[in-house]
Amino acid sequence: MKLSKIFFLLFIILNFFSICHAEKNDQLTIKISKNLRCLTCQGQSIYDSQSDFAVSMKILINKKIEQGLSEKEIYELLKDKYGEWIVYDTNFNRNTFILWGLPVLLFFLGGAIILRKLVFRKV
Repeated sequence: MKLSKIFFLLFIILNFFSICHAEKNDQLTIKISKNLRCLTCQGQSIYDSQSDFAVSMKILINKKIEQGLSEKEIYELLKDKYGEWIVYDTNFNRNTFILWGLPVLLFFLGGAIILRKLVFRKV
C-alpha cells in the first residue's frame, strides 16, 4: 500500500516537471515563430499564418528545440536554408547598414533643417 502511494507521488512529480518543460518549449516555439516570416503569405509571421509552410515550420522549430538547439542556433539554421529575409529582426551587418543607418541620418538631417529655419528666421 505504501509503495503504491510512493509510485503515485513520483508519477505526479514527474508529470509536473514534464508539463513545465513542455510549456517552456511551447513558449520558445511561439517566440521564434513570431519573429519569422511566412514565405507563402505576405506580411504574416509563421505564428499568425495557417499555411502548410507555416505549420511545417512550427513543427520543425519544436523538433529542433526538443533536440536541444538554442534560439540562436535555430535562427542560423533557418537563415542558412531560407536566407536572411525570413527573420523579421535582422542583424546589423554591411548588407543591412542602410536599413539601420538611414532613419538615423534622416532624423539628424530633419533636425538640422528645423534648427536652421528657427535660428536663421528673418523677422
